[in-house]
Amino acid sequence: MRRYHIQARDDYQAYNRMVGLVTRMVSLLRRLPPSDETRIELTDALLERLYSAGIVPTKASLASAERLSTASLARRRLAVVMVRLRMAQTVKEAATFVEQGHVRVGPHPVVDPAHHVSRSDEDFVTWVDASRVRRAVAKYNDSLDDFDLLGA
Repeated sequence: MRRYHIQARDDYQAYNRMVGLVTRMVSLLRRLPPSDETRIELTDALLERLYSAGIVPTKASLASAERLSTASLARRRLAVVMVRLRMAQTVKEAATFVEQGHVRVGPHPVVDPAHHVSRSDEDFVTWVDASRVRRAVAKYNDSLDDFDLLGA
């Protein structure tokens, strides 16, 4: 909980429940014969869903879903993704930026650091247009636009 700055114990318990459900589903799928059409279809659907959510690194086999852990889900939280994108130095700092309303995912501002960021949404994590942090970063990079100066 401390490593990924999980503030609510309920979030951690929900992650554990999800991991339990996925591993239970994997064990049920493993009981079916490998050539069963239903097993192949459900396996593909499960792996596609987990991969697009960013929880497993590859869609190759059920082994990646079998090794799923709570940390796999915690790594997709918005604050952790921000650190990986170098928008913040620490997860705690990133969580503070999110809570203060400085971050958006796509066109929508997000104020929950526990927001799950999928693979497709990861490219759209950015600063809110009116954010002072965005302005400070642009000023530091010497790319502050004259139009932005009018808003301040």
